[in-house]
Amino acid sequence: MLVLLPPSEGKAASGRGAPLKPESLSLPGLGEARAAVLEELVELCTGDEEKAREVLGLSEGLRGEVAKNAGLRSAGTRPAGEIYTGVLYDALDLATLDTAAKQRAARSLLVFSGLWGAVRVTDRIPSYRCSMGVKLPGLGALGAHWRGPMAEVMPEAAGSGLVLDLRSAAYAAAWKPKGEVAARTASVRVLHAPTRKVVSHFNKATKGRIVRSLLQAGAVPGSPAELVEALRELGYVVEAEAPAKAGSAWSLDVLVEEIH
Repeated sequence: MLVLLPPSEGKAASGRGAPLKPESLSLPGLGEARAAVLEELVELCTGDEEKAREVLGLSEGLRGEVAKNAGLRSAGTRPAGEIYTGVLYDALDLATLDTAAKQRAARSLLVFSGLWGAVRVTDRIPSYRCSMGVKLPGLGALGAHWRGPMAEVMPEAAGSGLVLDLRSAAYAAAWKPKGEVAARTASVRVLHAPTRKVVSHFNKATKGRIVRSLLQAGAVPGSPAELVEALRELGYVVEAEAPAKAGSAWSLDVLVEEIH
């Protein structure tokens, strides 16, 4: 099983570990594309601060993120699973998983990123600020920048099992599963059962709990249909139908009664 996650806008501070070693990151086929984004981002943020804030969409209160990006090459690193914070990652709470579940997380979780393309939670990275929605002056829109490299590496990364896609729309634009990979891909949205509406906070929190539940249970569903059964066994209320068109991804609705 491969689980595709969005990053978080907010991130923990860089660690005290050794600086970034790009060659150590997972999915080495993304190396050239990563180097291009890193180079332009650092150059942008070491120049005109106001321009950098505008390009990155940063408020006055986030001015310090520009300096953080400028120092990416020398900043300390820590595992990506510690860098990413926010609602989904708080609910996932990787640090408190047992040893076996942590090993499953290392194998199965892949976090998409405007800067790195995608990283494993064990990859050591510095804290940064660069969303997939950014349009860099030289490279252009990052979603488009990543599509070609992702199309090359992701089918192999997906292996032969289930792909559980929990990404937000901006990050899903960087890679869309096709063909037989799409047929074993399931995307999930979380609905407030009484209103049938998506509410951002508990959508993210429930997705984090879903991943945690699967990791703790040692569940390894091999298909979207098996995922539905696994989630129901774990106590989730799931609505799903097989796609009408062959080679299309499944869409699952997880219904939640309370917003929390």
